[in-house]
Amino acid sequence: MAQPLVDGYGRVHRDLRISVTDRCNYRCTYCMPEEGMQWLPREEVLTFEEIERIARLLVARYGVRSIRLTGGEPTVRAHLAVLVAKLAGLGADLALTTNGSSLGLLADDLAAAGLRRINISCDSLRPERFAALTRRDDLPRVLDGVQAALAAGLDPVKLNVVMMRGVNDDEAVDFAAYGRDHGVSVRFIEFMPLDGDRDWSTDKVVPAAEILAAIDSAFPLEPVGRGAEPAERWRYRDGRGEVGVIASVTQPFCATCDRIRLTADGKVRSCLFATEETDLRGLLRSGADDATLAAAVEAAVAAKGPGHQIGQPAFIRPRRTMSQIGG
Repeated sequence: MAQPLVDGYGRVHRDLRISVTDRCNYRCTYCMPEEGMQWLPREEVLTFEEIERIARLLVARYGVRSIRLTGGEPTVRAHLAVLVAKLAGLGADLALTTNGSSLGLLADDLAAAGLRRINISCDSLRPERFAALTRRDDLPRVLDGVQAALAAGLDPVKLNVVMMRGVNDDEAVDFAAYGRDHGVSVRFIEFMPLDGDRDWSTDKVVPAAEILAAIDSAFPLEPVGRGAEPAERWRYRDGRGEVGVIASVTQPFCATCDRIRLTADGKVRSCLFATEETDLRGLLRSGADDATLAAAVEAAVAAKGPGHQIGQPAFIRPRRTMSQIGG
């Protein structure tokens, strides 16, 4: 029988985020520095077999119920469907976060391998703005990817939108309308201090309350609530779907957070904003048994702090950017 993976504040961790690569085919302005990134050498990235071993241990021993594959951009990892098939066999809810630019080619294979849900990151529906944000003129490919995901039977298909003051804060209603028209759920995310240029400030955050007010004025909403999920959910009163907001900055949900993260180079992070990491790759490659790996994971989770403290004097920005940590 699985034992719960509990931190010092009583939070049970059942959600595993796995970064399968630190590489990306975009150079998003809020994620990477303008000069680009120095990618990990191939030999430093976990193999599919190493990822599967860690995931299997966490599912079997600790009852982890959901696994999400992230990056970087996970679809740039060769033969991704092979990894999906390995993880789908573990019985956990398996999802993927992607920028969507390759889904036109991959959606059917990923669904056939056992992927069930997908989140597609898209921060503007305006071609010129999208190109400025991502440094790639790929909006048509991303929107085609949304349709490919729907056609492949992935359910739900969600759009992740990072809202930034003075950048795309005038598109909340546009995204809501797109979600209603195409049968996808939009998740608006407050801008967090994980940008590559380290230019984040509180005045660039668009509060969740402001986003919801804008949408409600066009398409009346009613609350659904939130369990262990990071998104507070709202449904449209006319029955045409729902929308979510992730208020990581203005309404932190640290008290109910149940996530742990595994980076592409095999480090366990107990929080997106953790300043310490635990090396599992070194243990794996030195021949460690499952008990040793489990002890390392338990120690990492036990040391998890009460919250990220964004906007407070005690906040320490993590050394790694979002593209290196995984979403």
